[in-house]
Amino acid sequence: MTILTSPVIPAVVLEDPSRAVDVARALLDGGIGVVEVAARTSASLVSIERIATEVPDIVVGAGTITRTSQAVLAASVGAAFVASAGPTPALLDGILATGIPYLPGCSTAGEAMELQERGLTEVRFFPAEAAGGPAYLGALNGPLPRLRFCATGGITLDNAARYLALPNVDAVGGTWIAPAELIRTHDWQAITANARQAMATVSALTTEPQPLSA
Repeated sequence: MTILTSPVIPAVVLEDPSRAVDVARALLDGGIGVVEVAARTSASLVSIERIATEVPDIVVGAGTITRTSQAVLAASVGAAFVASAGPTPALLDGILATGIPYLPGCSTAGEAMELQERGLTEVRFFPAEAAGGPAYLGALNGPLPRLRFCATGGITLDNAARYLALPNVDAVGGTWIAPAELIRTHDWQAITANARQAMATVSALTTEPQPLSA
């Protein structure tokens, strides 16, 4: 499975599973077809299941995975992929053995190389801003041209375009599109507006006039 099918992958933290479907629909209304639900709350599994069942047009994944057992449980309730902040040998061995589509995180060239050696080509660069930002991530393209990145960690509407303009970045992610406050107040219109803004940023990058060749 190709995980990076959307240039924007919102990360959401759900404390109440009754809001999961509304969040997913708000993102879809804004043009985003992927959502990553943080697996660190007691509501995460029920939320993933509800989204997978009631909003089949959106791809739902489970994020912040730290154990193979979490990945297996998430997949059992409908998660199409799992993601982690970083790689460990045990986590890599465990998740790769299950066959569950996996977006592992990395923050150094060495970690990125290890993931490539394991046969992974779609990876997460986290925490993007703290780990060197676009300059560091862009520098990885030379020695590791096969890797495609989703940048997360400190990404906002203001800096997303700087990452998406890099040749090795296929997506950005973060909580700014559907932050906890908007979920708490049921402000689905604001989430949809944020999603539309994010996708407009992507559209502007792809429609900018290209320089004439010499």
